[in-house]
Amino acid sequence: MVSPTFPDHGVFRYDHHDHKDLRRWRIRSTAATSASASGYPLFSSQIQLTKDSSSRHKFYQEVLKTARDKFTREISFQSKDKDISLAKALLYVAAEDEAFMAFNREMDALSLLNERRNVSSTFDAKDWDSVEQMPLGGKTISEWLSELDAISKEVEAELVSRDIGCHLVEVLEAVNVVLFELRGFKRSPVLVDSKHSYLHSVLSSGCGSAILLSIIYIEVCRRLGLTIVGSRVGEDFLIWPQTGYPEELFRVTSGHSLFAIVNGRCVEDPRSMASDLTGTSLLGLEIATNRDIIGIALANLIRLHWKRASRSNHGLMLTSPLRHVHNADEKPNTTDKSNLPLLRPQSLRLAIMASERLLILQPHNWALRRDHGMMLYYNREFGKAVQELSICMAFAPEEEAEILEPFVEKLHLMRLESSWKSLGHAGRLAVP
Repeated sequence: MVSPTFPDHGVFRYDHHDHKDLRRWRIRSTAATSASASGYPLFSSQIQLTKDSSSRHKFYQEVLKTARDKFTREISFQSKDKDISLAKALLYVAAEDEAFMAFNREMDALSLLNERRNVSSTFDAKDWDSVEQMPLGGKTISEWLSELDAISKEVEAELVSRDIGCHLVEVLEAVNVVLFELRGFKRSPVLVDSKHSYLHSVLSSGCGSAILLSIIYIEVCRRLGLTIVGSRVGEDFLIWPQTGYPEELFRVTSGHSLFAIVNGRCVEDPRSMASDLTGTSLLGLEIATNRDIIGIALANLIRLHWKRASRSNHGLMLTSPLRHVHNADEKPNTTDKSNLPLLRPQSLRLAIMASERLLILQPHNWALRRDHGMMLYYNREFGKAVQELSICMAFAPEEEAEILEPFVEKLHLMRLESSWKSLGHAGRLAVP
């Protein structure tokens, strides 16, 4: 199982800075209520603006809200980290995204039927009415959790067939046989297909991102009573069993160590920091929490959907507009709605939804909030972008806030211009 390569913000880190500037203090005080999870939009702008089939519209709104609420409760800071189910949290993520895409598919189908008025056809609505009953790749959330139970039972059967005990190494070898030989799980070399980044799809196809394969490994071992921990090492996320004798994980048999079989080729790649690890250095690594692991999976979703959204704009970065506005040599009207690149709306909305969830986990992460605000800007939600970027300026280092300030000011003017034009269409603006 090969560990993933993450973007620069794969695991976000942030620092708190005490700023004396009065403007930023006011931003911090007025934005406090907006920093909570309840302040983030739960539904896509496409769904909110849809007028057709109002009953389906209301239904999908409720499904999206329920999936987000269940995710939020699962990762709640009121719960102990060890009690968080990685599988449940990521299946709720998949349910929310699938509900959003299912709604768009239904609206596309309805539009097609409306265009073909002379064609006699019946539109088949979904035959489920809750998140729990919603099919994800043909199974419900509870059935996918049962699939993980079934894998652990297969490991137990493998141990019985070998007539061996429950020594740590023997259990891990049995897990490896079931996952990588019998079930054929493997890592997708390039993350271009979204199905490789959703837990139910990986369980179904056996192919997925390394972080999701690591999560499956953790969940299966948890059902066997074996604790698996993980840590980020360079650009890789590595997992191993919690043991007082880590040296045995690095003992080479049949050409590979157990640690290498679990984590993949990066452990044996001299270009990777993981190749320098030993039993002793393993004990000194910072262990990732369950919330950290969920955050890595969400960061990968943001990266994936952003790349898909901006595919026709090669090299476009989330922060590109900030550089242009901050550059004194640029023309004063660089930030303009007419200059906004055209992005794939559904992929962009999925990236925003992943970012919203990650902000629930990391509300004070200024870099994440900046990226979230920039995605809202690209989605032409200027009011929300101003709000998020203003909150970001309250937490960001001084030099970063100085870069953001002129962009936020121009964005605020763009929002006012949009409001002015919309009022103009409705009638003349009267001066009191």
